[in-house]
Amino acid sequence: MHVDSKTIEQIVGRVLSQINAADVAPAPAAADCGDWGVFETMDAAIEASDRAWHEYLSHSMADRDKYVTAIREIFTDPEMLEHLSVEAVRQSGMGKIEDKITKNRLAALKSPGVEDLTTEALSGDDGLTLIEYSPFGVIGAITPTTNPSETIICNSIGMLAAGDTVVFSPHPRAKKLSVEMVQLINRTLVNLGAPANLVSMVREPSIEATNAMMSHPKVRMLVATGGPGIVNAVLSSGKKAIGAGPGNPPAVVDETADLEQAARDIINGHTFDNNLPCIAEKEVIVVDSVADMLIHNMKKNGAYLVKNQQTIENLVNLVTKNGKPVTEFVGKSAKYIFEKIGVQIDDDVRCILIETTEDHPFVQIELMMPILPVVRVANVDEAIDMAVRVEHGNRHSAMMHSKNVDKLSKMAKLIQTTIFVKNGPSYAGLGAGGMGIATFTIAGPTGEGLTSAKSFCRKRKCVLVGGLDVR
Repeated sequence: MHVDSKTIEQIVGRVLSQINAADVAPAPAAADCGDWGVFETMDAAIEASDRAWHEYLSHSMADRDKYVTAIREIFTDPEMLEHLSVEAVRQSGMGKIEDKITKNRLAALKSPGVEDLTTEALSGDDGLTLIEYSPFGVIGAITPTTNPSETIICNSIGMLAAGDTVVFSPHPRAKKLSVEMVQLINRTLVNLGAPANLVSMVREPSIEATNAMMSHPKVRMLVATGGPGIVNAVLSSGKKAIGAGPGNPPAVVDETADLEQAARDIINGHTFDNNLPCIAEKEVIVVDSVADMLIHNMKKNGAYLVKNQQTIENLVNLVTKNGKPVTEFVGKSAKYIFEKIGVQIDDDVRCILIETTEDHPFVQIELMMPILPVVRVANVDEAIDMAVRVEHGNRHSAMMHSKNVDKLSKMAKLIQTTIFVKNGPSYAGLGAGGMGIATFTIAGPTGEGLTSAKSFCRKRKCVLVGGLDVR
């Protein structure tokens, strides 16, 4: 699906008509906005963002809420959702359109806004103290090719709600989509009276541009969503940094689990967007006494069990190299991967399933493709211990299927992941079929966990000495 500029303007018009039309200000000329938030150099983008932030400081919390509401409205429009999702798959070569639609909608609806910024108040004989969440200023945000549109949506909502401005450094493979989204956000918000360039980016993303962003003195915080390399880079920058790094989420199944539900949930979670989400099930560790029945139910839900050892070896050689996944196959379908080694499967096969041991590359490497290794163990305690090992201390996500509350609690305490889903698919941890907020910036390495508006703020104290105590 292609959405032309006229259709985009219609979508913007629909958004504006739903949000306090009386408050809408006329849009300034494009020249006053750069190219609606898109600049030729990173330095120009940051300077514009800094000017926008100083103007944004005078805007009220009600204004912030209005701008966040507008972003939500833009990206829940059905035509826009489909367009973003089609373009994300087309430009990145990864994932599934129908699942991208779900993720984009989730980011727009469930990323927390200004309601996340709660105030603490202390009063007594010595006066009044307020502790409030205050913005950092200009944030530099690095976004991945795996979730290009979702990350821009959720970070824009959280960072603007926090009172910051944001300069994005998107993955080059998603630059056209990123440019379109940044320009659309700016057009809409400027029409609502917001400063130009609350959201901005450089037209041609590159490593050089990202390095310039990380070192620029007016960028006060860095937020990186990606692999260990980029997370380590922002952590070495000397700035406040939030790193949303890799995961290798295990799913444990014990003998008390509902095996039909567990199989369905694991396959649904694992194959969601062709396994691109870092929260998705990457390996299954199952108690031996129920392993056969679990695998039987997985096959009923679209898994194809590979028994031939040569075929498994061919898969390893195809999709991994030097201990890393081969990019060509990240986010591709099971059918696409199988065809590359000359294996034909039905269109309804969603997942390539293999039985193996803990030391196998498919267990140790976060593949981000629909290849799911299953490892048998003697008992649930062995399963939990193995899950902790293969998660590699990323503290990202994990799942467990069990009716034993003690063992569920044991795994939750030992694995220490940001997200721990009990008896459900991984995406329930993002609020899709589960309770709670959504975020596509899950900061395990730096400890923020599920980021939200307050993650992009500093706590500041305002003290009034004496008075205002009515007790």
